[in-house]
Amino acid sequence: MKFENTEIYGFKSALRGMRNPLESWAKNDTTEENGNVTIGENDLSLARRLIKSGSEHRKFMRQIFVSVDITGPLYWWKEFDTYKVGTVANSTSTMHKLASTPITLDCFEIDDYDGSLTYESGGLSGIIDKHIEFLEEMRLKYLETKDKAYWKELIRWLPSSWQQTRTVTMSYENLLAMCSKGQRRNHKLTEWSVSFINWARTLPYAQELIFGDELDD
Repeated sequence: MKFENTEIYGFKSALRGMRNPLESWAKNDTTEENGNVTIGENDLSLARRLIKSGSEHRKFMRQIFVSVDITGPLYWWKEFDTYKVGTVANSTSTMHKLASTPITLDCFEIDDYDGSLTYESGGLSGIIDKHIEFLEEMRLKYLETKDKAYWKELIRWLPSSWQQTRTVTMSYENLLAMCSKGQRRNHKLTEWSVSFINWARTLPYAQELIFGDELDD
């Protein structure tokens, strides 16, 4: 998987608004210089307390936004799509662009692919190679004939390991839910438990705001 063009915004205003309920703006000590935000000790302490108090108290987390281009397999996107509330994604089009470039092994998620695996009928790599060859033949036949029947079979037999890129916008509250111990942090799909979690850990103040339970432990 790939995570590119990550942008984070809203920290300063979110942490200022966090103090609205008790009108404690005088204690606000978050600063921003040249686009770099530094959360002060007062604000970080309050933020951590609000996070522990539950979603109704940590509304400021919904006002810290992340935009990122994620390239991942369709089987991963199928699980990501369960997070509909508060997330927006704009994807590349399999429908329109599938036939535009050659289909090779690199088009699929192969981070932990082991082609040496065997089973009763033979080796995994041989079957995968034949399937990719079939897909590429369907693509070429469609380009040659413009017969949509070939395109339909190409779509029909496209594996869920096919990689798709989406530009995703979400909040720190979304990330807190996705990265919790009870959700994706220890998921059996390494695309979640390794790739996504490791990327989330690179975000500003991720340890304090998203993975704060590890500090408590």
